[in-house]
Amino acid sequence: MTHRYSLDMLLANYLTFFTAIDYFAIGFILISWLGLSLAIEHSPKSFPSVSRLMASHRRAWMVQMVSREPRIFDSQTLSSLRQGTAFFMSACMLAFGGGLTLIASTDKIQGVMSDLSTASVPAIIWDVKILFILLFLVNGFLKFVWSHRLLSYCHILMGTVPNDPDHKDALPLAAKAAELNISAGRSYNRGLRSVYFAIAACAWFFGSIALIAATLITLIVMIRREFASHSRKVLLQPSD
Repeated sequence: MTHRYSLDMLLANYLTFFTAIDYFAIGFILISWLGLSLAIEHSPKSFPSVSRLMASHRRAWMVQMVSREPRIFDSQTLSSLRQGTAFFMSACMLAFGGGLTLIASTDKIQGVMSDLSTASVPAIIWDVKILFILLFLVNGFLKFVWSHRLLSYCHILMGTVPNDPDHKDALPLAAKAAELNISAGRSYNRGLRSVYFAIAACAWFFGSIALIAATLITLIVMIRREFASHSRKVLLQPSD
């Protein structure tokens, strides 16, 4: 009981180093991260996001693949997408390893940050901030892994699609491949958003206000890319 009481007291003492603004900043970045995904993936048909527009083009791609012979272009394109997910998988793993290394040497971080601030902060606070960044990196890694696997499934399914558009199984199989492709793209985009917010979370080292500002900047940039970018205008242009 004494050990349990001491542990609770120690935890309570550490929590006093986090202010109400810190908790607000944490809630703000988490809500922004999750809310942005919902807004992008469930955007209205009258005002679709770039991701939703690209989903329709992925479906059209699989329909065109049915009559394309040979399918070298389709195979190379899918392989390129898989290489992209593999790159970010590796990047997240390296960043995660770097974060664990920082946790093992928080005393050095504490020394550097003490030169920038007069406040004395225990090393465990820096550990919490690093772990918060790693939360986004781990989620991003898992999303990239799943995207890579879905693209593999899509690649296999594409191989089963007959080249004859009149074949009864051609379009249904192409539709299945398209849905797997769309799911892979969705996971890939979720992984990218996790990486973006992991970078924003690094601002917490400089204080809660810096974290709020970095989150706001990240949110604005990503909203603009999905809903107000030049690429979106191009995708909305009529084909004729």
